[in-house]
Amino acid sequence: MNDLSRDALGTRRRRLSCEPIPPAVPLVAVTLVLVGLAVSLFILVVVHNALFLAFLLLLSLLLLSFFLWNVYCSGADRAAFYFLDSVPLSDLQTAVDGQIVKISGLASCGDLSLESSYEKVDRCVYTSTLLYEYSGFATNANNRCFSWNLTYVERFTADFYITDTKSGIRALVKAGYASKINPLVEENILVNTSSGSRELSSTLKKWLDERHLSDGVRLLRLKEGYIKEGSHVTVMGMLSKKSGVLMIVPAPEPITTGCLFRKLLLPIDIDGLILSVPSITSSTLTSAFPNPYY
Repeated sequence: MNDLSRDALGTRRRRLSCEPIPPAVPLVAVTLVLVGLAVSLFILVVVHNALFLAFLLLLSLLLLSFFLWNVYCSGADRAAFYFLDSVPLSDLQTAVDGQIVKISGLASCGDLSLESSYEKVDRCVYTSTLLYEYSGFATNANNRCFSWNLTYVERFTADFYITDTKSGIRALVKAGYASKINPLVEENILVNTSSGSRELSSTLKKWLDERHLSDGVRLLRLKEGYIKEGSHVTVMGMLSKKSGVLMIVPAPEPITTGCLFRKLLLPIDIDGLILSVPSITSSTLTSAFPNPYY
């Protein structure tokens, strides 16, 4: 079993090993904009022509939007999603040892299966439970900006098998102990307390007590996601062929996405296996309150 909880709580970046924008680039851009602003103001005063100034302001706005878009996509894993979607599926019949492959198919448990923390869904190959607490920074709990802090995480993966839909070949995915994993799996909101009723349900109180967490009255949001046996999953990693056994293992070097021109994204490096699902269909969402907000 592979414990990813510390990585998720400490970095919240799922092992993206570099920033999309080098620190020197914004400094150089700001310097050039200031120089251009000084020149444009000089032209405006002497020649009384504001065309250059308007062009500079427009260019600055476009550059700022470009930088913010790349930072947002990197932090929200959108860059990794876009990259994974852009890579074609590999053919395991012709793939060679050491090749980076992307395969898609049905997941099945290996020697060890997992159980989700809150919903108690068994026979899983990946589970993730996130507990958020409202920080009170924003004036309204419905405002998502800077208002919810991630305070507790349980995230695990285990070795599992995947049956490739393209070739029908079965491969072992080494997502277990000490493997570097980038899970691109969205969690569902199961519990969402409201400002009008902060009383916690008995189920949530029990879950908190078992983990020695405070069950005091406060605004909480609990999310959970998992990959259950039989789910359709996409895996990207390095193919290893040893003793006739096909395995998908983390690549020894980070996988670079390259420039995604259609999405206006700069390259990033992704360190480890990429694990994704089209969507997670959980069982009926259990909420302690009748009207959760999103």
